[in-house]
Amino acid sequence: MTQEITAKAHAKVNLHLGVGHVREDGYHELVTVFQSLSLYDVVRITPADVMGAGCVEKLQADAPGVPEDASNLAWKAAEAVAQRSGEQLSRVAIELRKGIPVAGGMAGGSADAAATLLAMNATLQRPLSEAVLLEIAAELGSDIPFTLLGETRVGTGRGEALTPLMSRGQYHWALAFSKQGLSTPEVFAKLDTMEREAHLSYEAVAQALMRADAQTLAEALHNDLQAAALSLRPDLRKVLNMGERAGALRGIVSGSGPTCAFLCADAESAQEVAAELGVYYRTATATGPAPGAELMEGSAWSI
Repeated sequence: MTQEITAKAHAKVNLHLGVGHVREDGYHELVTVFQSLSLYDVVRITPADVMGAGCVEKLQADAPGVPEDASNLAWKAAEAVAQRSGEQLSRVAIELRKGIPVAGGMAGGSADAAATLLAMNATLQRPLSEAVLLEIAAELGSDIPFTLLGETRVGTGRGEALTPLMSRGQYHWALAFSKQGLSTPEVFAKLDTMEREAHLSYEAVAQALMRADAQTLAEALHNDLQAAALSLRPDLRKVLNMGERAGALRGIVSGSGPTCAFLCADAESAQEVAAELGVYYRTATATGPAPGAELMEGSAWSI
């Protein structure tokens, strides 16, 4: 039997992102509506070749800018599962095949960590419960609990306290990626220097999702971080304008950026927008809502 566990790590888009004031712990109070997208990374776990300390022997990624050491969230996730399980585990190697842009505001690193939690759990003789995995996820990072569960959910606190949100219909997106990433802490720091009012109500988004109305949802999309991201990267205004002129219902900076996400009326429109933007930028299309982290068919781990 082949010892290999592979899992999909799905990207996210924030349909609404309201950012409150800085808390005593240094985090901002958030009210956000996450939606998982069909765009994904693949996380592959195999037995390591050599013995040594710790659970992870090595981590390799097929994209530049991804840390390949213990600072990577996927590495941390594997070690956390091993520690929480209390089992004597063989060391593993982790391979990341990236479809989600690095430092793109789509939770790629968090999604990789969530998929690693799921994949490592599949290697255990006594798998951890979903509740325990969610505890570990929240300890590792604010977006990881959502990327573990996926679908459409409201996040509060740091974004880790999640409530399911009814979402009818399927939504079509064109995505434009930037060669240069944006640091999430830098975007939040810039936001803190700006005069603004936090936009915390997501009622308009919730109503649009209930009605399965892409046009109404487009009008309701909101991101408090967008002004800060555009201040740091003024070139993103051009991307947003181009996508909307190409036929998107609305363009928005995804999370802390710099990826720009364009909600489109249908799959054909999303393809047209991606094709026009693709003359200048790397692009993709995606649909939502999608699942959270999921094991891929054919994964097996013998004890």
